[in-house]
Amino acid sequence: MHTDRPAVVMAGIPATNLALYHRVRFMVGDPAAYAEIPAPDGSWTRVFIVRDIELERARQHALADAVHAPADFAPEGGLSGDRETATAQALAECLFRSGVTCATVDRSLPFSFAHHMMERGIELSYDPNLGVTNRRAKDDAEIGHLRQAQAFTEQVMRMACETIAQATADADGVLHHNGVVLTSDRVRTMIDIYCLEHGALNTHGSIVACGPVGADCHHRGEGPLRTGEPIIVDIFPMMKATHYHGDCTRTVVHGRIPPAVAAMHAAVVEAKDAAEAAVRPGVTGESVHLAAIGVIERHGYASGLPNPDADPSFTSMVHGTGHGIGLEVHEPPLLDRKGPALVQGDALTIEPGLYCKAIGGVRVEDMVIVTADGCLNLNTLPTGLTWA
Repeated sequence: MHTDRPAVVMAGIPATNLALYHRVRFMVGDPAAYAEIPAPDGSWTRVFIVRDIELERARQHALADAVHAPADFAPEGGLSGDRETATAQALAECLFRSGVTCATVDRSLPFSFAHHMMERGIELSYDPNLGVTNRRAKDDAEIGHLRQAQAFTEQVMRMACETIAQATADADGVLHHNGVVLTSDRVRTMIDIYCLEHGALNTHGSIVACGPVGADCHHRGEGPLRTGEPIIVDIFPMMKATHYHGDCTRTVVHGRIPPAVAAMHAAVVEAKDAAEAAVRPGVTGESVHLAAIGVIERHGYASGLPNPDADPSFTSMVHGTGHGIGLEVHEPPLLDRKGPALVQGDALTIEPGLYCKAIGGVRVEDMVIVTADGCLNLNTLPTGLTWA
């Protein structure tokens, strides 16, 4: 059986190669391979190659027409004793026996698989959108998973922000909780424990950044938390049952809110609203970003990174307006300059922020789903600075 149409090939470890996992919806921590093999009549056969002890489970749950172990496609001379190499050999042999002469591969394919396919004379071409485009338009089940993940993230966020807001400040302005100094690390630990106790993993950690340290938008935060200073809390856990992520940011101020922080916050919330209003299918990620930046600049703030010799009072939005989210915290598309056109079903974060070395940072982040005529915001938490 021979066809000149290219097969579609993806491979790796589904537990870490989430493009492959999304294709087969089967989680395993060993090397695996997936191929859509064309037939002369125009049909396709989806073949999944996985470790032998996973065959029964894969045949029940994987999105494939045929599930095989590497031993089913042992080349002349046998399979390697290395599991990844053996899987790559079996994939190449499977394609060769099926009459495949060319294949299209994605950005995540390990070179070991490419090597063995090329050794078998299979010509490879690269599609940068393979495993990307189909992940962007979330189906109803995925939207349900994201809704659940974001609802849980809001629970954790409320716990963290209320803990900070209800803490006691000593004479030096340092916050205490249950008689012990409340630090960034301590709040992050509380977040981690809450996640573990409720079926989630805080795999990438959290951000709890107080005062000037928060001027670095991705600083995790360190040291004691203080009254009267903005504290960015950014939480992005993964639900263990579904592997989908939530992502939410709020900024909390314990005690009196400085006027400069209130002004930054007002601009950020208005920018978030403007960005959400700009979201709809066909609109580019760049357009959404520019809608947010327009509000920031109308409020008298800048956009872009500060010069090294900038005054400490320089206040700017230094990052994009958001990103895609799903099985990974950061997925395409970007809401930034050169961001692509949005599609219905895109799951996006909308997270403008302002940062000042003299004050710290303010960021507010929600998750939205692109609908036919706009977007659906999955968040219900208030966006204010006061949580007491």
